[in-house]
Amino acid sequence: MDKLRKTYNIEIKWRAYPLQPDVPEQGLPIARLLEEKGLLVTPEQVTANLKATAQSFGLPFGEGKMIYNSRLAQEIGLWAQACGRAHQFHDAAFKAYFVDDSNLADKTVLLDLVASAGLDGAQAKKIIDSRSYADAVDRDWEKARELELVAAPTFLMKGQRLVGAKPYPVLEKMVAEVVGEVQACL
Repeated sequence: MDKLRKTYNIEIKWRAYPLQPDVPEQGLPIARLLEEKGLLVTPEQVTANLKATAQSFGLPFGEGKMIYNSRLAQEIGLWAQACGRAHQFHDAAFKAYFVDDSNLADKTVLLDLVASAGLDGAQAKKIIDSRSYADAVDRDWEKARELELVAAPTFLMKGQRLVGAKPYPVLEKMVAEVVGEVQACL
């Protein structure tokens, strides 16, 4: 018989994470980044692994030949969260970056994402121009260093940590363990 499922009310809070913060705004070819880091993996292997992971979750994934600086997108993401539109913005940013290979450091790209997430473009332009969420991103990056985070996504719950994209049942098991409940089977 089917497993009984417990419903959990979990608040998800998006946090900024320093994803390749030294990459210039115009981006870098992934091959160059791998070479600079001395990694013995080809861009094709990286893309194939990411595509396989995305496919296992039913997510689209493009060719991913470039890596871009996501700092400004993280600032807008925190603003989107303050506006109650974090999920919409992050979904749009995911598609733009991982499917369309768009540069998330480009202000025009960000303003398009803001519009697609149902946010006010004029307000977003002010946020971008003033960099009013820069300090919030700095605080998140510092917290990431304190917690010794090494990858995104990372889920933290009451001292437990789940690193990387995982199938839903793995996250569900973590939640059940954290709240001290055991899944019952009929």
